[in-house]
Order: sequence, then C-alpha cells, then structure tokens
Amino acid sequence: MIILGMASQPARFPSEQNTYADIEAAYKCLEESYGAKQEDIILYGQSIGSGPNLDLAARLPQLRAVVLHSPILSGLRVMYSVRHSYWFDIYKNIDKISQVNCPVLIIHGTSDEVVDWSHGKQLWELCKEKYEPLWLIGGNHCDLELFPEYLGHLKKFISAVEKSPTQGSVFEGA
Repeated sequence: MIILGMASQPARFPSEQNTYADIEAAYKCLEESYGAKQEDIILYGQSIGSGPNLDLAARLPQLRAVVLHSPILSGLRVMYSVRHSYWFDIYKNIDKISQVNCPVLIIHGTSDEVVDWSHGKQLWELCKEKYEPLWLIGGNHCDLELFPEYLGHLKKFISAVEKSPTQGSVFEGA
C-alpha cells in the first residue's frame, strides 16, 4: 500500500511528509470531485493535526478560515523550550502561521498537560488575521469540546467568516 503521492514510502511508515500529502489529497478531492473552492473551506486542525493544517493554509491564499484546537508551535517545542527552529524539527507551525492570510481562531485549554497553553497564545500573537481566541480555563488537551463555551464560540466564528468578504477583513477582537 502506498500513501498518496509518496511512492517511496510504504503506508506503514508514518511521516511528517505523508501527513502533508494526506491533507493535500483531501483538499484536491474536495476541489476536483466536489467543486469546492478555497474561499469556501475552513480548515480545522487539532494538536499535531495543526501541522498539516497550517502547512496547507500557508499555501492557499484564498482560504476562508482556519481553526486551531490545542495547536503546537512545533514538534520539538512540545518537549523542549527552544528559541530557534532547527532543521530536524517537525511541524514548524511557528514559522508558517505568518503566511496564513485568512481569519484564524485558536482554542486552547489553560491546563493542557500535553501541549502547554503558551503554544496557542504565541501562535495567536503571530497571526495576521486574528479572531478572538478561546482560552478555556481549566481545559486540558482532550476535553475542550465538553466546555459550554466551545461550541458557542466556534459557531460565532463560523458566522463571522460567513458574513465577511473572502479576504481583507481583520477580526482581531471580534
């Protein structure tokens, strides 16, 4: 079995590049099979899934919006406090977030024991088109959907991006 577009890597070997190929294949399927356009798509990435999500978002200039749920700054930064990106690091979201040209909602729990809340805060600070973040007090890595504010804030964000022009509006403080 072969991962989409990765003929040299069998499916039993997960890799950062294979996750990028997977999200690209899903996007191409939406575009080619269903006629979806960038400006109609909202990407949602959770935890390590924020990596492929931001990689694709950085390459789609007309994307409607992005939601990052407990996102990571990078793989290495989950384990160590480093100031610079190294060549061997994976999912370097910290280096890609500034290339995203659409509204970004970040949701993170303040008591996350897997990915420290500071990851979400720093990514939000680096966004070009910020939307009011959702910092869930006491929220951990895998329980944010249980908070009543979660769904309400997500709906508010989706409504805001549906009403806005596809590009050019800043949501900071919405």
